[in-house]
Amino acid sequence: MQKIHSPLQAQVVQWLLQPGETVAAGDVLVILEAMKMEHEIRAPHAGQLAELYFQAGETVGEGEVLLTLAPLSEAAASSVTAQPQPTQPEAPAERADLKKLQDRLAFTQDAQRPEAVAKRHATGLRTARENIADLCDPDSFVEYGALAVAAQSRRRSADDLMRNTPADGMVTGIGCVNGQRVVVMAYDFTVLAGTQGMRNHQKTDRMLGVALQNKLPVVLFAEGGGGRPGDVDVAIVAGLNLATFASFARLNGRVPVVGVVAGRCFAGNAALLGCCDVIIATAGSNIGMGGPAMVEGGGLGVFKPEQIGPSDVQHGNGVIDILVDNEAQAVTAARHYLSCFQGAQSEWQAPPAEVLRHVVPENRLRVYDTRAAMQGMADEGSLLQLRTGFGVGIHTALARIAGRPVGLMANNPLHLGGAIDADAADKAARFMQLCNAHGLPIVSLVDTPGFMVGPDIEATAQVRHVSRMFVAAAHLRVPLLSVVLRKGYGLGAMAMTGGGFHETLATVAWPTGEFGGMGLEGAVRLGYRKELEALPEGPEREALFEQLLAQQYDNGSAINMAATLEIDAVIDPASTRDWLVAGLESGQTRPFDGTLAIDTW
Repeated sequence: MQKIHSPLQAQVVQWLLQPGETVAAGDVLVILEAMKMEHEIRAPHAGQLAELYFQAGETVGEGEVLLTLAPLSEAAASSVTAQPQPTQPEAPAERADLKKLQDRLAFTQDAQRPEAVAKRHATGLRTARENIADLCDPDSFVEYGALAVAAQSRRRSADDLMRNTPADGMVTGIGCVNGQRVVVMAYDFTVLAGTQGMRNHQKTDRMLGVALQNKLPVVLFAEGGGGRPGDVDVAIVAGLNLATFASFARLNGRVPVVGVVAGRCFAGNAALLGCCDVIIATAGSNIGMGGPAMVEGGGLGVFKPEQIGPSDVQHGNGVIDILVDNEAQAVTAARHYLSCFQGAQSEWQAPPAEVLRHVVPENRLRVYDTRAAMQGMADEGSLLQLRTGFGVGIHTALARIAGRPVGLMANNPLHLGGAIDADAADKAARFMQLCNAHGLPIVSLVDTPGFMVGPDIEATAQVRHVSRMFVAAAHLRVPLLSVVLRKGYGLGAMAMTGGGFHETLATVAWPTGEFGGMGLEGAVRLGYRKELEALPEGPEREALFEQLLAQQYDNGSAINMAATLEIDAVIDPASTRDWLVAGLESGQTRPFDGTLAIDTW
């Protein structure tokens, strides 16, 4: 005779069998209830119910005997089969709770909003969910906050909100990009013009917290019109106590943050966009801190949205880092950009090394495009140029060298002969901050006569702007490698090499390199003024000038610089990648100390 004990203190709800009845192993004998939850007590083996110790409605203590079960003979036990139990009905074809969820989730999808989607497509643009699907690896996106609706229940029906304000106008979640997890947030312009509602602010704050705590990169699709005044469910006056903008800015320097824009991006959406490390925008985009309504409300005139912050203006002034034709290209650029912060790749293709020998013309006065040098050093297909419309005196790009992600910057002899002006300095300083914050080594290609000078340039606050390069370089925690392609003159060359030729991990020059404390023509005119003025103007003076200049060029040659150990080596351009790979393998990145930041400018 086996005693069956109660596993917990509970109330007896129902006996399913009576004394004398035969049971099979697994049959439910009695149902107990504790803390409003029902517990089934099953037979441990076949047997005959012998005695019950409690009646329905009575309370049994933990460990007390509920019943006794008499054993059966082997023959009898083998013939007993479990009986259908009243508490075990056949499972329905579809659970009601699951169907309710599926029906509700359907309203968050584009397929349930054909008119809104068709209107969106008619403008030549994609929906938020289409962009996310393109950005993320297949089937990797996990959505947060999908069931949210606008906080407008006091003025609109629940059905209306469900159908017309899905996800409260912002799709948020975590997906994989290039196999690594990324937080994705996309304002949905088909929902209340992509405005920032109270619940999508809550969703944003939630995702920003997840990104910061787990060190996840963030991609923001920022199209929309800023704050939304119609959310009446929340008792607020101005809503200026939101945490969203501070939380978004707090990601600066800690994780890569990418902003993508197509269409119109104004006010609060633009403020978030401006906090991003990189802004990728389509040619048809408009970005501004205030849309037409705000401009008109401020008494500043009446404008169409297309007149405010068009892409050509924002690309030329440095707001847009990467300008593309359409959203598909924008997403491709975002994936490429993120890949540069996702570690080394094992597979890569090197460009032909000999091409670098022909980048710099033999005629030292002939201009050339230093982007050819960048292309010749980077792995095939890896070069991603940044801020191409602004600060054109210095090119900046992300790339890979032998699979390792790096930042590349190069003077541009096609602009001011490579002299560094205020815009170029701002661009270079911020680029160094970007690479420094996210641990990318920097390769600097030098061809500059120095900082730009003159009365007009000083009116641009040149002194402050160019000095940013020295300050940014002084705080680098990543290796800096410099290659002097041709001109390495004065303070500008020092700024391109971290503040001085020996501040780098390595400073090498091509045979075309030439050096001096200042432009050699100016150095001759200043240093040999008396000798030159002692001769009459004309061929004799010019001949002396050319003779002295030739001496200066010979003295400032790359070979002489290496001989006096002012640079580390003169190299065959074809071996440049070998030098860079050796440096990348040798250089160490110092740990993040919590003080890093990337200027929004």
